Amino acid sequence: MAKPAMARETVVALRREIARIEGVLPERLAGSGNDDGLVLRHGPAARRETRFGSAFLPTGASSFDTALGSGLPRAALVEIHGRQTRDAGAVAGFALCLTGLLRRAAPMERDNALCWIGTAEIFREAGFPYAPGLRRFCGLPAGDLFLCAPNEARDALWIAEQAARQRAFAAIVLELRGNPARLDLTATRRLHRRAQEAGRPVFLIREAGTAEPTAAPIRIAVAPAPAAPRSTVSGPVAASIGHPAFAVTVTKSRAAPAGRLVLEWNPDESSFREIRPENSGALVPASGHRPDSSAARGAVVALRPAVAASAAPGQPSREQRPAHRRARRAR
Repeated sequence: MAKPAMARETVVALRREIARIEGVLPERLAGSGNDDGLVLRHGPAARRETRFGSAFLPTGASSFDTALGSGLPRAALVEIHGRQTRDAGAVAGFALCLTGLLRRAAPMERDNALCWIGTAEIFREAGFPYAPGLRRFCGLPAGDLFLCAPNEARDALWIAEQAARQRAFAAIVLELRGNPARLDLTATRRLHRRAQEAGRPVFLIREAGTAEPTAAPIRIAVAPAPAAPRSTVSGPVAASIGHPAFAVTVTKSRAAPAGRLVLEWNPDESSFREIRPENSGALVPASGHRPDSSAARGAVVALRPAVAASAAPGQPSREQRPAHRRARRAR
């Protein structure tokens, strides 16, 4: 009886140590063979759970919450990727939507500002956040937005670490372009640890960057998506534009990836919902003055064998050419 108990304690200790090293969020011990509801909670994440009621924040879209692993983590580093710089508006808008979720969950909190950090290069390419539209889009007043635009990526990382320690911000947004050498595994571990210690999320936006090993437990790829028609009491309005939509793919999480989702952001309710837009077809329309040839693709066509052409007068035939081209012997 002593050996199984010691083995179980060893397994539990190893799981706790792995969770501490990896910096993962609290998770239930699966496969432990007991039903005592033992849950791994460590560090500031446990204190954050008692303050807000849960370590995860529901987004309103059940499929998205399942892909994230019970919802958006309140105290962690979250990566948001954009494949190209021209998608920067959609990626930044998605990060603002997540900030709107946090502000809605704690409307009475005084520490509800947003710190947005980005290099001067990314702001030149993608532009600055449009302050007048932030209140309508995610309920963020212009006075609650703090912008920092350093010239170097190392300075942006240092500012993000220092901002995560401050209690005046509900979230930190760090926007970088490409794959800077300073943003390595060690730097992301420091950001993730600061987020856990402060009990607030740090959103790392990667514009036109490729995925690489980081300490972030959540990685989300975001791209623009066609909006659904505007809905009214009598039904959807044809040829109209509804709420903004995002094509979202959870590429890294504790749960299995759920594939590509199209999420619509409702600024009035500050929540997401999954949609399947009707106008999500091809971007280039079919030709209007000639028939569509797509139906004929893949058809098998029998070709006749080529007929050997007859030789011109005075010229050797195909069979005689090798002998004709040989060097003649001198007599």
